[in-house]
Amino acid sequence: MNDDAPQDQDPRNTDDGSMSRRSVLRTTAGVAGAGLGLGALGSGTAAAAAAAGSPETVPPRQGRTMAGVPFDRRSTVRVGIVGLGNRGGSMIDLFLAVTGVQVVAVCDPVKAKAEQAAAKVTAAGQPAPAVYTSGEDDYENLCKRGDIDFVYIATPWDFHFEMAKTAMLNGKHVGVECPVALQLDQLWQLVDLSERTRRHCMQLENCCYGRNEMRVLRMAHAGLFGNLLHGAGAYNHDLRGLMFDPDYYEGPWRRLWHTRLRGDLYPNHGFGPVANYMDINRGDRAVSITSVGSPALGLAEYREEHMPAGDPSWKETYIESDRTISLVQTAKGRVIRLEHDVSTPHPYSRINSLGGTKGVFEDYPTRIYLEPDHTDDQWKDFSAYADWDHWLWKEHANPPGGHGGMDYMLVFRLMQCMRLGLAPDFDVYDAATWTAPVPLSHLSIKAKGAPQQIPDFTRGEWKKARSGMDSDKPAE
Repeated sequence: MNDDAPQDQDPRNTDDGSMSRRSVLRTTAGVAGAGLGLGALGSGTAAAAAAAGSPETVPPRQGRTMAGVPFDRRSTVRVGIVGLGNRGGSMIDLFLAVTGVQVVAVCDPVKAKAEQAAAKVTAAGQPAPAVYTSGEDDYENLCKRGDIDFVYIATPWDFHFEMAKTAMLNGKHVGVECPVALQLDQLWQLVDLSERTRRHCMQLENCCYGRNEMRVLRMAHAGLFGNLLHGAGAYNHDLRGLMFDPDYYEGPWRRLWHTRLRGDLYPNHGFGPVANYMDINRGDRAVSITSVGSPALGLAEYREEHMPAGDPSWKETYIESDRTISLVQTAKGRVIRLEHDVSTPHPYSRINSLGGTKGVFEDYPTRIYLEPDHTDDQWKDFSAYADWDHWLWKEHANPPGGHGGMDYMLVFRLMQCMRLGLAPDFDVYDAATWTAPVPLSHLSIKAKGAPQQIPDFTRGEWKKARSGMDSDKPAE
């Protein structure tokens, strides 16, 4: 996950790393096209066939499924970190805090950031890591190393796809901050490449590891909500100040996405947890999305009030809807509501709601109502269900790191799966599904809310029940 709140804010926020000003300037120079292929968001090699989502149009599998495929067992997980800004610079502390993990190499075009990260490694008692700072493509040399098992990517969104590809092509498992890619054909390429290389490509959605989210997950799977009917997730977070802050990011890369797309730029935080509750790709699947968006007014008004004449932002035209609302339909008929709003005043909320035939949970603020426990139509205290906490939270009641501990839970569990030779809690199919609303919500809004089919990235594997986030505690 790579959202943009300082880590001492709401315990379910995160922030993203950034790369060099030179990288951002290159991106800014191409803002009109920027390699986005907006006209081809629903086209491209695999995406053209898969846009309809029907079995006849899903492209043929080039390798073998990665569903349920375990990692090779190893005593030490050797990690390379690419991107050491806000997000990567803090996450390295958590990798260093987990037993059985060695940070072998770090990469960032900003030399000072890479050197600061390297100093953290030696301060933790590990050998000095290799440092890659020779331009924005030096990550390729990190990925070519023979002593790295896992590459962690925490860079601006523009770079995620190519970096994930490079890692897998060099035989590395890879974890990417949100979103894993921004075009439908890119998502298919990552799926195909994961299957061909037999390397996992994971969307590191840490909100899935939040304490509330994991408790609701276990309760849902135990049937406490009855038959599941609906859920909701969001990223409603006022980022105006951060997006116009010249010091927070090294360049305006986050804000520039508001000049390119109209849909939900950041669906993963809300979609991932609800998808887990409903066993999406593990017995159900997301089949279509319908999106609408409000006018794009918030960033322009903020600029007018806060930015001086002559600031480069005055050359930008914002098209991203201030509030995007999407409805996702599943194969079982369930409905998932997604929201995105980072351009207007709003207290932080990911909504995080789940409803079924026996009751409902809602977050922000946290509350619950379940039959037969409750009978008076009044919200109840969710803390009464603490016994349903996931074993991770029972074992690590006060985890280190920011965002309420979810970052540490993600790193600990992923590294545990790699050390013990377990299948990851989520895989490339989840990464593609959770990210597909980025291009598809854009297309739906352009089509005045017309439904867009979500491809079956699993190619039919979703029909088979399998484990996911609701894991049993393994024997070490």
